[in-house]
Amino acid sequence: MKTVRLVTVEGGWPQYGVGAEICARIMEGPAFNYLDAPAVRVTGVDIPMPYAKILEDHSVPQIKDIIFSVKKVLNM
Repeated sequence: MKTVRLVTVEGGWPQYGVGAEICARIMEGPAFNYLDAPAVRVTGVDIPMPYAKILEDHSVPQIKDIIFSVKKVLNM
């Protein structure tokens, strides 16, 4: 109720993760009325996890992705 914004970050896939469950519970419950913007999820890319380290690094959320999402929610 104090923050009025919601951004979840997780390294897993977009569906069936902890962030998806948190967003679903917030959007379906009474806390939805306190949000000033839609909840945003920052997740890994929806692909099988690559074996190569550089590809793996690009398939999980990066700091720039988190910053972009937070600025989007804050209308900056």
